[in-house]
Amino acid sequence: MYLRIDRLQIELPRVTDPDPDAAAAVQELFGGRFGEMSTLMNYTMQSFNFRQKKALRPYYSLIANIAAEELGHIELVANTVNLLLEGSVDDRPPTEAPLAGGTAKRNSHFSILTGRTALATNSMGAPWQGDYVFNSGDLVLDLLHNFFLENGARMHKLRVYEMTTHPVAREMIGYLLVRGGVHALSYALALESLTGVEVKKLLPIPKISDERIPEAKKYRDQGLHRRLYRFSPDDYREIAALWKGEHPDGGTLDVVDGPPEGGEIPDLAAIPNAFAPGYHPEELAEIAAAIMKRSTRL
Repeated sequence: MYLRIDRLQIELPRVTDPDPDAAAAVQELFGGRFGEMSTLMNYTMQSFNFRQKKALRPYYSLIANIAAEELGHIELVANTVNLLLEGSVDDRPPTEAPLAGGTAKRNSHFSILTGRTALATNSMGAPWQGDYVFNSGDLVLDLLHNFFLENGARMHKLRVYEMTTHPVAREMIGYLLVRGGVHALSYALALESLTGVEVKKLLPIPKISDERIPEAKKYRDQGLHRRLYRFSPDDYREIAALWKGEHPDGGTLDVVDGPPEGGEIPDLAAIPNAFAPGYHPEELAEIAAAIMKRSTRL
């Protein structure tokens, strides 16, 4: 089961500068083959189907725990897309085509399928696919695939970073570059314990240090590249058997009990012209307020 916390893993900047085209590019990091939806579902399915969970507990715990963190990563990417779209609708009545700007942007589905919010698609609008999941049943092969997946995801993050200078997109990418590096190193250490092969010597892939990315360097300076968060009140403590010793760049690897402190989830403004959450959102707000008022009296 899952315990959900109503916060993002980091605080995203609040910038009133919409960029729907950047939002379309960032969609690759959500629903692309190497996006956060893929890392989430690969590790989730592998943890569901893991055989000998008790006998091989450290490896099961590692995959399951990282899967839980990935839930927060797709949440972070989705909120980045939403902030990139915020303020991109003209305040005009329906008869004056307030969504006309959507026809000139890369992804018109933002205007048609959602309330100007994130989609479960890649950057070209193709939906995320279940066959992106690899779950062979062989532990070494699955771990090797996960190592490859994290590094493929890193490549795509770096390329999307190079596509936009928007501060919201770059803040999110900087954080995920560092956290993805933790996951890649985790899988490398797990493979090394099983095979003796020093997979970590391949890192980083591509061979550019996160120190070169200012938004990533900030999180490295905080030591986040050495922390493996334990996303459970009591379980998955066995990850400490694998995440231990020295980081290849120096410093001690630490298991941190509980999730990061995080930041506030953006409260998106209503867009009546996109019927989100309705054409008269103030009426819905009045109903919600009345319900809340009654609940406080119970």
